[in-house]
Amino acid sequence: MGRVFLGSIATETNTFSPLRTDLQDFKDSFYAPPGQHPETPTLCSAIYPVARARAAQYGWQLVEGTATWAEPGGIVNQQTWEYLRDQLLTELRAAMPVDIVLLGLHGAMVAQGCLDCEGELIAAVREIVGPGVIIGATFDPHSHLSEKRVENADLITVFKEFPHTDFVDVAEALVDLTHRMEIGDITPDISTFDCRMIEVLPTSREPMRGFVDRIKALEGKDDILSISVIHGFMAGDVPDLGSKIVVVTNAARGKGDALADRLGRELFALRGTTRPEFLRPEDALDRAVAAARHPVVIADVWDNPGGGVPGDSTIILRELMAREVQNTALASIWDPIAVRTCISAGVGAELRLRFGAKMSADGGDPIDADVTVRNVVRNAVQSFGTSVVPLGDSVWIEVGGIDIILNTVRSQVFNPDIFTNLGIDPTTKTLLVVKSTNHFHDAFSRISSDILYAAVDGPYPNDPATNDYKHLTRAIWPRVDNPHEVLTE
Repeated sequence: MGRVFLGSIATETNTFSPLRTDLQDFKDSFYAPPGQHPETPTLCSAIYPVARARAAQYGWQLVEGTATWAEPGGIVNQQTWEYLRDQLLTELRAAMPVDIVLLGLHGAMVAQGCLDCEGELIAAVREIVGPGVIIGATFDPHSHLSEKRVENADLITVFKEFPHTDFVDVAEALVDLTHRMEIGDITPDISTFDCRMIEVLPTSREPMRGFVDRIKALEGKDDILSISVIHGFMAGDVPDLGSKIVVVTNAARGKGDALADRLGRELFALRGTTRPEFLRPEDALDRAVAAARHPVVIADVWDNPGGGVPGDSTIILRELMAREVQNTALASIWDPIAVRTCISAGVGAELRLRFGAKMSADGGDPIDADVTVRNVVRNAVQSFGTSVVPLGDSVWIEVGGIDIILNTVRSQVFNPDIFTNLGIDPTTKTLLVVKSTNHFHDAFSRISSDILYAAVDGPYPNDPATNDYKHLTRAIWPRVDNPHEVLTE
């Protein structure tokens, strides 16, 4: 019977964010001590329910370490990182001897004193368990793939979809490949290719839809076990920033290297064509209001808490108020102080409230308005697939015909139930504004007549050509027109 240790530490760090991340942020979002992971998966800890489901079939004895996730934010407090790292390593040492270690990671975590938290963690795990133990890890594609991670892991699988609708599938793939390695059915080799680019790569549209479908079709044939795309995370100032291809073969390193090279150059050729049309807010609103069918969804793509920004921008809301747009709902504005005030006032209260735009000069100005408190929900949540995402205590306020959700635990918008859970029927609205880049797309496409993307410069470092990177020294597009030519000079 194989003895399998599970662990998960995950967050996505925007190194430009005015926020900072500490232990309380992890506990507010998701924190499960050993043995207390829920049956439902989270984005980065799906290995827990998947391994539980496979344990009897594979003859595994599971030892569960802590699983924790913090909503994307700013640089992680060094003491917090060291506490979480050392806690997991202590749990691993207590579980020894083990045959397998499975880690649910994000891949873009940066602490005050560590630019490659996941690489440091995997290397420390390898030092504890030695060379004969299988180490497998799942990553979010918006991550940074370092050589330290590849050198110390035997298996790496990455979410293929953006929005990440396949995070459970990817955990299942890792668990199944790990079992095959354990019984000697496969001998994995990991090949990588540095695309030397950074771009927004949504798979909900072409050309990325076709690219991902092609790599899926290659898996399971000709010794190709798994293919993944690291998109990269442009708001993380680290040396390994950028897109990379990961090919795992069955003892066929040469074939894997060649395929990674070919796919990486194909992806590089798609640069500049993958992101959706980003509109000025004014133009997005003009289109939405003039639409023949409703609701129309407008994504406030750069004030997305999933990218580590506060999510308290008021810029698009001010435009809605200036136009007196009616029958509109917006989710959400992060403002714990305003939420607390509204809870104190009570449902039905009318009051003068200042809310939003508290964390930086890039989020616009606070709103001062007469509001009505329509509903209060303690410990509100929304869905992301089968995962439950906390919003904390939240309120629905109305301002001049606009319904607004204020929340206390930062989260991007994933699902229309962020509205229905607060008592708002999104299907009856003319316009829905959501703070998210693309994770909302799958669920909202089922209820909307159109989806528009509005780009407000400021909250998020969205131009990698001019972002003030300090640690990125490699030539990458769009900072360099053809970085592969630079590489060969």
